[in-house]
Amino acid sequence: MNAYDVILKPVMSEKAYDGIAEKRYTFKVSKSANKIEIKQAVEQIFGVSVEKVNTVNVRGRLKKQGRTQGYTAKYKKAVVTLKKDSKAIEFFESLS
Repeated sequence: MNAYDVILKPVMSEKAYDGIAEKRYTFKVSKSANKIEIKQAVEQIFGVSVEKVNTVNVRGRLKKQGRTQGYTAKYKKAVVTLKKDSKAIEFFESLS
């Protein structure tokens, strides 16, 4: 699996913004990716060294509009913590 197929997009939420100061970044990842593949993909794409990876399967939320209702798509989220001596990811540093 290609590294760009594993990491889909960054997650931009208040909790994700709070982790940038501690070199903790949140990504939306492929459902079939495991922690080792996520670690290798982040190291390859951004050129950093990863300390640990935590993953969460996020369930879809119920959305209602008028009489119709349905669920948003479920996805997998990964919280990647970098080593203390590693450089920061430039994309996220411009946001904080």
